This record gives sequence, structure tokens and C-alpha cells, in this order.
Amino acid sequence: MTLDKNSSIVNPFAIEAENVSLYYGNFRAVKDVNLQIKARKITAIIGPSGCGKSTVLRSFNRMNDFIPSFRVEGGIVFHKKNIYDSDIDPVQIRQMIGMVFQKPNPFPKSIYENVAWGSRINGGKGNMDDLVEESLQKAALWDEVKDDLKKNALTLSGGQQQRLCIARTIAVKPEIILMDEPCSALDPIATLKIEELMRDLSSSYTIIIVTHNMQQAARASDYTAFLTMDDDRAGVMVEYDSTEKIFVKPEKKLTEDYITGRYG
Repeated sequence: MTLDKNSSIVNPFAIEAENVSLYYGNFRAVKDVNLQIKARKITAIIGPSGCGKSTVLRSFNRMNDFIPSFRVEGGIVFHKKNIYDSDIDPVQIRQMIGMVFQKPNPFPKSIYENVAWGSRINGGKGNMDDLVEESLQKAALWDEVKDDLKKNALTLSGGQQQRLCIARTIAVKPEIILMDEPCSALDPIATLKIEELMRDLSSSYTIIIVTHNMQQAARASDYTAFLTMDDDRAGVMVEYDSTEKIFVKPEKKLTEDYITGRYG
């Protein structure tokens, strides 16, 4: 089934997790998560290592499907459909919900071909030169590479490579961009550039970011979800609210303890 791209225009939420539990074999990695992700805002997912942050993030575009033992209970609703329904094409989901990984992963091709690749394999039509320029402009990389588009992408700096990966994601025109620790391998200057870029992109895209960096979550996001682990080592959501409230006046003491470094 093809998702109706117009079905969620009036919906203030870009994607919703409804009583979602995520399993690897018999191990329940995440338990009963409910999240309503605001459209065209930046949502950060924070929490200690092993609490299932990346597992939740990857469930939003079915990246966990590549793990044979993975299964999901509950629903993740996008355009009024559960993306795990049997009639939903996961390839279409990944076109509409793009992913930027922890370590920059450009292809060993030219800068131009990195950006054009996704559109080409999906049968994209139109002027490819314009698409490449537009995507690099949106990723704040065009001015740095416009005279070197034939250059191998692997020769770029780490920060430039990550922005190139963002441009590659943008080029297939997603609605949501998932970012899994996108700055963990970058220096502070490159990190700030990515954060500024995220803010610029959030006027056009919904962004969900997993980060261990509390300062980054506080600086860059509009909303924050805090996950931790229960006694069974399953990830559970403690609190989800505006970033300002989470960091200034959280409802749960556990959230305050984590934010201030007394826990986790």
C-alpha cells in the first residue's frame, strides 16, 4: 500500500508511538513507549547507555527490520497508518523518514554522486544539477564544495562528510530526519555547525535526534524525551515535554537527577 502523503497535513504530530514495546528475540529492549512527535520541531531522545534510545529511533523508519530477531508490539503511526502493518512498504517508509548515522558514511564516490544517488535509484526525475545544488545549499555545504563536486567525498573533513550525508538524506525529499548521535565523532566547531543546520532544517522537516550530550539536547531541541531502564533492563520513558521544562523544571526527580549528573 502507498501512504497518502496528504493525510497528515492537519495533524500536529509527524509520527506517534502508541504503547510500543520492542524486542530482540525474547528480550524486551523497550517497554510501553508512548510518544507524539511534533511536526517541524526538533525532538531529542536522551538517557543512559543501553536504555533503548537508538532502538526507538530506528523503529521510526523500520531500520531494525534488518535484525532478524527484532519484533515490535504496539503501533507507530505515520500518515494515519501503522508503519508495521503488513501492507506497508518499508522502502517507502525509509524514503519519507530519512536517517543520519552516528559516524559519517559517505559513499566512495564524488560529492555530486553522493547527493544524486538516492534520487537516481528511486527513479527521480527533473534536473539533477538543481537537486544537488539545492540539497547542498540546505545542508550548508554548497559554498564549501561547489567548485569541487567531482572530488571524492571521502576527502572531506568529518563535519563536511556529516553535512554531505544530511544533503544526501534531504535529496530524496523526506518528511522526517532521524539523527543517531550525529555529532559524537565531530569536534566542537563541527558540532555547532550541525546544530545550527538542524535548527535551519526544522522549518521544513521534523527532526528526531538521539544524543548523550545534555548541552546539545538543551541547545538544539524543542522537545525532549528521557528514557531509562527498569529492573528488567528494558527501556522505559520517564518523561516527555518541552526541552525548557525538562531541563528547568522536570516533573520527575529521576529526570532531574539525570540532567544534573546525579544518575546515569
